[in-house]
Formats: sequence, C-alpha cells, structure tokens
Amino acid sequence: MEQKHPLPPFTIETAKQKIKLAEDAWNSQDPIKISMAYTADSEWRNRSEFIRGRKEIQEFLSVKWKHELNYRLKKEYWAHTDNRIAVRFEYEYSNEEGQWFRAYGNENWEFDEHGLMKKRFASINDIQINEVDKKLN
Repeated sequence: MEQKHPLPPFTIETAKQKIKLAEDAWNSQDPIKISMAYTADSEWRNRSEFIRGRKEIQEFLSVKWKHELNYRLKKEYWAHTDNRIAVRFEYEYSNEEGQWFRAYGNENWEFDEHGLMKKRFASINDIQINEVDKKLN
C-alpha cells in the first residue's frame, strides 16, 4: 500500500512537515510527482474547478504551469486535527506577457490513513504586482 509520511494522526510538528513536503513538491512543478501524494480518487476544488483523481490532477497542473511561469509558492500552517490540515499560502508567477501576479489563498486538506490526501479545497485570489514588488524568490 502506498504511504506518504508523516501519517495521521498529526501533531503540530508532523502537520508542519506535511506542509513543507507539499510546498517543496509544488515548487518542483512536477505534476506526476505531485499527484502521487493524493489518493487515486482524490477530490479537489480549486477556485471554480472540480478535479477528481490523479490523471485530472496531472492534467490540471500541466496546463497551470504552461500559463503560470516562474512559479514560486510558500505555504504556512494554519491549524490541524487528527487527519486534516489547514494552510494559508501565497505564490507568485508571471504570465506569457511578463505581467507578474501574487495569489493568496487557503487550503483545507483531508488525509487517509496512509498519509495520502483525499480531499483538497482551495480558495484563491490573484492580484497584479510589479516585478520589483516580488517577495518570493
């Protein structure tokens, strides 16, 4: 059986470890690697999109990073329970025309007993920024 450590039930330390692992994976921009942290039938809500399963996750992320260039993400611990973690995040990216953006949001995650994320609900807002105002490198 696939497992992604740390496993639930989470402590504050293991929740923060899980968040850092997710941040590092997303910053790799490797859709296959990222999708393997989710259950085969994982459910996502990302803004107004509903995504289900690893194949759709891979497709979504592949399209995302064709349009969100120079992507850099930072996640922060917000709260946790035994098998759930809430995070606050921000990321920066530029589009094909060179315009920079910063996205802010919150995610609610639910994990199965093997440490795989089975639910991810993300609320995200983007703002335009000037390149000189970037905070994430």
